[in-house]
Amino acid sequence: MPEPAYVRIAGEYARRIRGGELPPGMQLPSYAEIAQKNGVSDIVVRKALELLLSQGLVRSVRRRGIFVADRPNLVRVSPERQMETAERTFQNETDRDIQVERETEQIPATSELAEALGLAEGELIAHVITRAVEDGRPISISDTYHPVDVADVSGADFLEETLSDQLPTPARAEWLRTTPGDLVKTVQQRFLSADGRIIMISDVSYPRDRYDAFVFRMALK
Repeated sequence: MPEPAYVRIAGEYARRIRGGELPPGMQLPSYAEIAQKNGVSDIVVRKALELLLSQGLVRSVRRRGIFVADRPNLVRVSPERQMETAERTFQNETDRDIQVERETEQIPATSELAEALGLAEGELIAHVITRAVEDGRPISISDTYHPVDVADVSGADFLEETLSDQLPTPARAEWLRTTPGDLVKTVQQRFLSADGRIIMISDVSYPRDRYDAFVFRMALK
């Protein structure tokens, strides 16, 4: 799925803010200046700045403009991050070294997965395990399942997410290096088409201290 211009612009500013290039209290360029530099409309710029506001990276001062927040927090925002690769998502959050690895295989659908995806039990589906590391520290692990004829979430119109603190599976606990008994932040996702068909499901886990807050916006189109 092509990355929307407003997501790209917001990501660039997010990296500069979190990397210290744009210090707290610094005023961002005007809407017109950002639009001209990136060759986009004011509407695109407005959406980019709204995304930065929702992430807690900037603040709006009436009749003065947009300023870098005094204490930028790390906030996970949906569904904007679904329009990016995992590499781009985490690189937008930090200037540290990010490494992402994926394992992809085809497996027979269990009864639970078959029911969720509207397929026959035993039918082959794609299973993708994605692991992300920041400066050697594991920061995310996910399992994603979808029919083999689905390439990505470009056909999805809606995203449903359920957020909870859970005990990780042994494999996830080992990957995230959690202390036995510690909970992790888990996000369960369902990507749906306009007719209600589930085209992809994903289960993502993060260390509980990874994000200060989670922001959700469900319509993808």
